[in-house]
Amino acid sequence: MNVSSQTESVIVKYEGRMATVMLNRPQVLNALDESMLRELLDKLKEVADSKVDVVVLCGNGRGFSAGGDIKSMLSDRDGSKFSPIMDMISELIITLYTMPKLVMSAIHGPTAGLGLSLALAGDYVIADASSIIAMNFINVALIPDGGGHFFLQNRVGESLAKQIIWEGQRMNAHEALGLGIIDEAVESDFQQAVKQKAGEWLQKPVRAMIETKNILCERNKSALLQVLQLEKEGQSKMRATKDHQEGIAAFLQKRSPVYGGE
Repeated sequence: MNVSSQTESVIVKYEGRMATVMLNRPQVLNALDESMLRELLDKLKEVADSKVDVVVLCGNGRGFSAGGDIKSMLSDRDGSKFSPIMDMISELIITLYTMPKLVMSAIHGPTAGLGLSLALAGDYVIADASSIIAMNFINVALIPDGGGHFFLQNRVGESLAKQIIWEGQRMNAHEALGLGIIDEAVESDFQQAVKQKAGEWLQKPVRAMIETKNILCERNKSALLQVLQLEKEGQSKMRATKDHQEGIAAFLQKRSPVYGGE
């Protein structure tokens, strides 16, 4: 999806009973840095308190989100920002997952890592045929965060979730649909398909739909919070490994990493 250039890293547009929340750092494929995460959290809270019934989460430019901003990660040499950022990610994911609205994640182009976790926190994931979908933390010797373990296990089961995480492979929309990672793949006129789905929801008794969501969220929220905490602890350990340092070095040098299991 494309809009005119704006300085905000997250753009919110209200249309009647629907709100569109657009990630807006297209020059870096909407990579999520600390500033963008904070702005997204603030704006999601505003949307949660609004009178809309349907929320569409999407990305500006060539993709939904390539994931966490690696350059931003590298700037945190002493690790002082790690814990506050992970806590902010947890609050962001809980805010999105428990939002008393019907949330549709409309993804296209690169949707990877934390970007994929973010998309999966929505109630319904609709993907354009251009989508390149990957839970690719493993490529730099990290583990999923943003609730990635929780959402994948809920959608595909424990065994397949492990395989998807361990392989870190790129999938197209139809491959992801076949595995149950997303809910719909669209071949053409993606924006129209998103509008049509939102319109269908708005013609239904949304209060009853949202009440079902609230019940299921209340039942599962404690499990998600536990996973988010475990991911924070696990990610901290992984960042200290030699394999992670090698993964980052290989990424920067544009070569294949050589891992030693340390």
